[in-house]
Amino acid sequence: HVYLVESGGGSVQAGGSLRLSCKVSGFTFATSVIEWWRKVPGNECELVSKISTFDGETTTYYKDSVKGRFTISQDSAENTVWLEMNSLKPEDTATYYCAAEGYCAGGKCYQRAPNDKNCGGSNYWGQGTQVTVAS
Repeated sequence: HVYLVESGGGSVQAGGSLRLSCKVSGFTFATSVIEWWRKVPGNECELVSKISTFDGETTTYYKDSVKGRFTISQDSAENTVWLEMNSLKPEDTATYYCAAEGYCAGGKCYQRAPNDKNCGGSNYWGQGTQVTVAS
């Protein structure tokens, strides 16, 4: 079974920092794409950052509005992905979700459906952690 469990959310003042973690079980990061998404009620789920690992190389992606403020990283020994969030703004307030876009395990590879972008509802998603930034 694949599980993604987020933690680290909370309430901070604007300019503050939080570090979200996503503990993964069921696969390793050797060949994987792990993402952080966020959702505000009434808005669409949006991709914030992702970290991709293939053939020993890791690449990262950031949404423009978080570049220079957020940093994604992973620790293979702990099977954990982190999202370090600095200089937080009120517009960063949302529920943050960790998700697997794809992974390989047991000799097989799996990929989330292209239209599965709803911040939950399948086993490719964690349960979410709330981040609230006060002005």
